[in-house]
Amino acid sequence: MRFQKTVAFGFPQIKNKAAPFLFKYQASRSFSSQLQSGQKRRSSFGIAFDIDGVILRGKDPIGGSPQALRRLYGDSGNLNVPFLFLTNGGGIPESRRASELSELLGVKILPSQVLQGHSPFKSFMKRWCCQLCLSPPVFFLPLRYENQLIVATGKGEPAVVMSEYGFKKVVSLDEYASCFENIDPLAQYKKWTTKQALDRSSLPLKTVPRYDVSSETVKAVFVVSDPVDWGRDIQVLCDVLSCGGLPGQENGHQPQPPLYFAADDLEYQAAFPSNRLGMGAFRIALESVFNRIHYNPLEYVCFGKPDPFVFKNAEAMLKQLQPSYHSDNFKEPGDFGLQSFKTLYMIGDNPSVDVKGAQQAGHPWFSILTRTGVFRGKRNHAEFPADLASQTIKLSACCKLIFINMMGSHVSPLTNYPGY
Repeated sequence: MRFQKTVAFGFPQIKNKAAPFLFKYQASRSFSSQLQSGQKRRSSFGIAFDIDGVILRGKDPIGGSPQALRRLYGDSGNLNVPFLFLTNGGGIPESRRASELSELLGVKILPSQVLQGHSPFKSFMKRWCCQLCLSPPVFFLPLRYENQLIVATGKGEPAVVMSEYGFKKVVSLDEYASCFENIDPLAQYKKWTTKQALDRSSLPLKTVPRYDVSSETVKAVFVVSDPVDWGRDIQVLCDVLSCGGLPGQENGHQPQPPLYFAADDLEYQAAFPSNRLGMGAFRIALESVFNRIHYNPLEYVCFGKPDPFVFKNAEAMLKQLQPSYHSDNFKEPGDFGLQSFKTLYMIGDNPSVDVKGAQQAGHPWFSILTRTGVFRGKRNHAEFPADLASQTIKLSACCKLIFINMMGSHVSPLTNYPGY
């Protein structure tokens, strides 16, 4: 996590010493033959796919990504290679995102194979704190704020997400703002109606009961996904954060309620041809405004890639997934626990997020950079060069990865491929 002002983690900065490589679009006979023959061996590698700009562009699959993912499954439908989706996106529960991905890609995706930007808000992260020497107050978030009023903002259903994570007293910023008359002076000029407003009598209110927010202070704010109404959200959050958690009140030098961002991406690739502004851009806007009107700088915590903890957690999840893909009858002698991977491939389109994160996480992570999303350069990225950069922009890297000799976790350099 990147902490502003008050907290900092001492993760080692691991420099990437590997020279840039290019793919050869060539099938690996040993890999394919083992998949087709049904031979059951514990995979020595795992894969983490970014979604936007790698697997999907908007709701449309990129290149041959559905076909590539199907190659990771056996004829019986069981996975031969453990993989998951590691994205900074979100706004809906992991179970629903898994269902959406299953429908779009034509394969069965489990909720445990989806790690979103806000997934670290869940209580399950706490069991890794001691191993990584991390601060419990940060990771025991559902316990820390279990019965305290928190505000969640972003696209989708941020309050529903936080409620599923164990937060019992959470309201969306949409609902929170509606409880304060005139808090958004431009509301009368807005002609749109949000889906949450239309559904206010259904799911959100069943999951999140109303509270007397006019007299109860907000104890924490969570930016769960990309905010929709930036102007209103910046106004309301400045009110909450500068007034000690209760808008309209004199601050009296009350401490700022904690502020958590699920990610800090400046840009991402969506359906539009050019990159779109992400949560990091909203954070910059909020911080700039807040620091101009308040005497103390804004304090916040950012989760999501490229933080090394996200990659350590993904590795732990892949280890949990690994045994489930193989029958107990095929366990190797002396295999009683979770096995380490020789290589974990991070396939992403954003050098400052996907590549940087894999490099900082260190072994066994191996970064692969595609040109199907944020990155469009002709060569490898200068500041954050990937261990491997694909040459084509027509297919996502995941479609090419299955044609490399991955069984030995070996990638040959450019000189081994005549004609390149």
